[in-house]
Amino acid sequence: MFDLRSLPAPIIAAPMAGGPTTPELAAAVSRSGGLGFVAGGYLTAAELRSRFSRARELAGPGALGINLFVPGPTVIDEEALEDYAARLAPYAAALGVTLELPRVGQDREDYEAKLALVGELAPEVVSFTFGCPTPDTLGWLRAQGICTSVTVTTRAEAEAALSAGATSLTLQGPDAGGHRGTFDQMAVPDATPLAILLDDVLATAGHTPVIAAGGISSPAAVAAVLSAGAVAAQLGTAFLLADEAGTHAVHRTALALPHESAPTRVFSGRYGRALVTEFASAMDLFAPAGFPEIHSLVAPLRAAALASDHPEFACLWAGTGFAEAIAAPASRIVAAMMPPRD
Repeated sequence: MFDLRSLPAPIIAAPMAGGPTTPELAAAVSRSGGLGFVAGGYLTAAELRSRFSRARELAGPGALGINLFVPGPTVIDEEALEDYAARLAPYAAALGVTLELPRVGQDREDYEAKLALVGELAPEVVSFTFGCPTPDTLGWLRAQGICTSVTVTTRAEAEAALSAGATSLTLQGPDAGGHRGTFDQMAVPDATPLAILLDDVLATAGHTPVIAAGGISSPAAVAAVLSAGAVAAQLGTAFLLADEAGTHAVHRTALALPHESAPTRVFSGRYGRALVTEFASAMDLFAPAGFPEIHSLVAPLRAAALASDHPEFACLWAGTGFAEAIAAPASRIVAAMMPPRD
């Protein structure tokens, strides 16, 4: 089984679903000695196969990972979905799009087919977000020699993942850009700083490797989590401006402007940290929990905002360290994030 401690560079490119993560980005990080991930979220199994195969072709002998969203229980009803759609309608009309109500509780994102595909493709690592797979699933992957990592945000989630048989943990702190990987999407995400969370989770993890993630945007921050006991640092926002990233031009431009980032569930029904806009601030009061239904509902509005250069309506995921992101090849970003050698 792949050992995360064997990475020549203890840098992991976070799986950023929806565009920023490309096969080229994943492969470039892997070729640089780190671990690149192919993000399986929002993809069909066929699309995931194509992207991973391309990344494997480009990565050479470098290790690669696949990330999957774990389907959770349905937490929204049709009335709440209709109410939110009505509130979004004026914004959609201004962008010339019509929002269609998705079917409640029907979208499992091809999860079972993707799991079967993971067994076939045999990435070195498969990580899970939004919940913990069953012990049977984790045991099946372990038996095939695939390292598993469950994204956790609290000690309680870490204990649940360890009990289920995860072979590593990805601990995500509150400064992370994009979705916070809480198991319970109804809960307000824990705001405990990453450094404190890391100490707490390491105390319960024993010999299980722990990856630290969330707001890590400098070599000093990487060094801090490694010194604390993490086996690697996972960075997402730091790679948003990478040459190989699929980050939209509107998103790239916004990252260079004065902004703040804050958690919101306006765009997907799950809390995620994004650049603050007037639209997001106005709709925060009304956005219900409900992933993936809210994601599906808002998707046409997000796409139209990017296509028409209206960043105020776009989903601009960003961690707290977004101002430190640099536009450069991914290999240079990996090298820049490596802590100084003693």
